[in-house]
Amino acid sequence: MNKLYFKYGAMGSSKTAQALMCRYNYITKGFKVFLFKPKKDTRCVVNGVPMVSTRIGLTSECLEFADTDSFADLCKKYDILHPNSVIIIDEAQFLTRDQVNELKEASRQVPVLCYGLLTNFKTELFEGSKRLVEIADSLAEIKSVCRCGRKATVNARIVNGRIATEGDEVVIGADESYESMCYNCFVKRKNAEKPQN
Repeated sequence: MNKLYFKYGAMGSSKTAQALMCRYNYITKGFKVFLFKPKKDTRCVVNGVPMVSTRIGLTSECLEFADTDSFADLCKKYDILHPNSVIIIDEAQFLTRDQVNELKEASRQVPVLCYGLLTNFKTELFEGSKRLVEIADSLAEIKSVCRCGRKATVNARIVNGRIATEGDEVVIGADESYESMCYNCFVKRKNAEKPQN
């Protein structure tokens, strides 16, 4: 049975690596995999070709979507909705509510697997993640650890060595801009960095 899956975790939890391993597994079974990433993720483009790339060196060519794109239209454009097709979305937190609704409709015909963050650096749900939690058929957490050894759940944005508490929701970056940590360490560090009166 086809479903809409949402696999989420903090930064550095191997979401993209798992998406690429999933892609590989489907391909070896004869499926045609349509791997998408958001256009706003400009970190990996090789010779003008968009790529999905992991910290451990796994890469794959992919298709891109913009905030204004309709997945109903993209499914028609790429002729996706066939029994042997699969849709995989990397950085699914950047989907819009409408795009998630369209992917839910597509999942009536093909498996749709979404990988992404649950919350932003302010510990608030992303729009796409919120909608995925509301309507996905399957939710699975991909666990990661904080420096202290507890489960990491917070994607702390680091600016000039300090935790940022304000700014744009989307700032594309990796280890140089973010650190995943448990909530206790997040609060402790944030409080320690507050200016003393």
